[in-house]
Amino acid sequence: MHLAPRALRRAVAAATIALLATAVGCAPQPEDKASDNASASTGTTCAKGKLATKTSGKLTIATDEPAYEPWFKDDKPANGKGFESAVAYAVAQRLGYGQSAVVWQRVPFNKAFAPGVKTFDFDINQVSISTERRKAVDFSSGYYDVRQAVIALKGSKAAKATSVADLKNLKLGAQVGTTSLNYISDVVKPSKEAAAYSKNDQAISALKNGQVDAIVTDLPTAFYVTAAQVTNAKIVGQFENQGGTPEQFGLVLDKGSALTSCVSSAVDALRKDGTLAKLEKQWLSDAVDAPVLK
Repeated sequence: MHLAPRALRRAVAAATIALLATAVGCAPQPEDKASDNASASTGTTCAKGKLATKTSGKLTIATDEPAYEPWFKDDKPANGKGFESAVAYAVAQRLGYGQSAVVWQRVPFNKAFAPGVKTFDFDINQVSISTERRKAVDFSSGYYDVRQAVIALKGSKAAKATSVADLKNLKLGAQVGTTSLNYISDVVKPSKEAAAYSKNDQAISALKNGQVDAIVTDLPTAFYVTAAQVTNAKIVGQFENQGGTPEQFGLVLDKGSALTSCVSSAVDALRKDGTLAKLEKQWLSDAVDAPVLK
C-alpha cells in the first residue's frame, strides 16, 4: 500500500523502566514533557546504539503483513526499499543501529496502536497521529504529511464526482481503524453505511467486484492501486486537510516509552537535513497531484 516513481504514477532495569514509564504516563503534564522525563528518569540519553530497546543491541521495528507498496517493496520490509522501509532504516541509523542490528516484526495495523505493552521498539505502518490514539500509545514527530483520496472504477458514477457532495449517495469503503474510514464518516457523511474491511486488499477487491462504488486510501497508496492493482480505476480526487492541520504519519511506541524523545529527535533531524524530503521524492514523487474535492 512499491514501485519506482513511474509505476506509482500509475529483571531490574526492565521493571524500573516499566514502573517509571507508567508513572510518567499518568502524570498531569504535556506529552512531550512526559516523554522527556521518561528518558531522563531511566538514564536514557539517546547514546547511539545503547538505548533501552526490547533486545539489547537490537532495534525491533514492526509493520503489518502484507507490507503494501509504495511504502515497502515486494512485502519485504528488511530490504530497505519503499518509503517507510527507507525511513525506518534512516531513523535506526540516527539512533546508532545499522541495518544488521534491525529486527523486523509483523504486527496487525489495529494492534499496533491498541492499548497494551508492545513487543516492538517502534512501529511504522502509515499510522496517522491523533488525539484518540495518543491515549494508548506514544507517537514520534510526524515523518510524512498525507492526504486521503477517493478511488473509483473508470466510467462509473463515482468516477465523475467533483465534490464531497457528489459522494454522499455512494457506497464507500475503507480499511477499519484508519483515518480513511474516518474521512468517510466525518467528512462525506454518506447516506449509506460505509463498508469497513480488515485489510486494504479486501477493500480493493470489493471495488473490483462492484461491492462498493469507491474506496478511500491515503494518496500515495491510491496512485499505486490505480497504476498496478486496479488499472481500470482512477483517482477521483483528494480531500482537503481538516482543521487546517496536516494529517501526519508517526512512528508508534509504547505509551510512556523511554525511547519516544530519542526517536522523535531522530525524525526531526531527518526532516531538518532533508533526508525525509529526499526519500519522499525517491519513493513517492508521483503521488503529489490529484483534484481536490471540496
